[in-house]
Amino acid sequence: MTGPAIDQLSDRARDIFRLVVESYLGQGAPVGSRTISRLPGLNLSPASIRNVMQDLEEAGLLAAPHTSAGRMPTETGLRLFVDAMMQVAEPSEEDRRTIERELSGEGPIENALNTASALLSGLSACAGLVMVPRREAVVKQFGFAWLSNTQALAVLVGSDGTVENRVVDLAPGTTPSMLAEAANYLTAHLSGRTLFEAQALLARQIEDDEHALDEASRDLVARGIAAWSRDTADRPVLIVRGQANLIDAHAAADLERVRQLLEELEGKSEIARLLDSARMGAATRIFIGSENKLFSLSGSSVIAAPYRGPGGQVVGVVGVIGPTRLNYARVVPMVDFTAQTLSRLMQ
Repeated sequence: MTGPAIDQLSDRARDIFRLVVESYLGQGAPVGSRTISRLPGLNLSPASIRNVMQDLEEAGLLAAPHTSAGRMPTETGLRLFVDAMMQVAEPSEEDRRTIERELSGEGPIENALNTASALLSGLSACAGLVMVPRREAVVKQFGFAWLSNTQALAVLVGSDGTVENRVVDLAPGTTPSMLAEAANYLTAHLSGRTLFEAQALLARQIEDDEHALDEASRDLVARGIAAWSRDTADRPVLIVRGQANLIDAHAAADLERVRQLLEELEGKSEIARLLDSARMGAATRIFIGSENKLFSLSGSSVIAAPYRGPGGQVVGVVGVIGPTRLNYARVVPMVDFTAQTLSRLMQ
């Protein structure tokens, strides 16, 4: 998706392009030449503006959804506007006060992350997104409960008091006494370690033959650890708030796009992977429409910024998702300031 560089446009074309994009983002509807001619500072006739808009359309920066309608920016045009023309300032004083007040630092950080997602949704009229830090469970106690000759319930108690259950398949010939032996071994040898550390330690013990387990019990131990390790790696750690904001007055004529976007939000693991790519950036990133294959059908935009924990290490991402017509100039500094506020809370 490439188009002309900003310095390849004439001053007149640049001014008209900027006005079309700003009007479209403000109104959410195609913009006609007569509307642009009435804006202050241009002093051009509708016919002259129409000719320039035609040139911009041929350059791939504008499009006309209907022959009698005005023009709207293409995704290529939006990218050019965002990268080369948009004036990004500090968040408004009102937005700043709201963010600082709501993210006051009282209570556990998980509450602040939930609040940040709902807060961005409300301020931007989009859906708010927060990818939370991955916190691998530290083991306190393991247990197995017999379910049948083929299955058992593996129980993990974390050091933070959380309790999680997973059903694991049993090898033929497994007995309740073998489950008890495996559970005792897991608790005695792996308590106080993360799942990753527990797996590594068990692998070393097996390799060095330093374990006190027969082959069947050893298999149970490995299955018990793996049941949570796979889930921890695959689990979407994403908070989404405000999906209803995506169904606005403009969406009535574009229900298929909204339906597709809501389906994409249901697949949180895919959204989480997209946000994870924003962790590598030093600043706010903007994904517009089909630039990312995840949104090739819904034509949505994501604005995302990383937030940092102790030592300045990136631990998560905060952002919004909405239609490509969202108000980038307002939302970008809003997302960036929210990320900075979360970073201060986590220090």
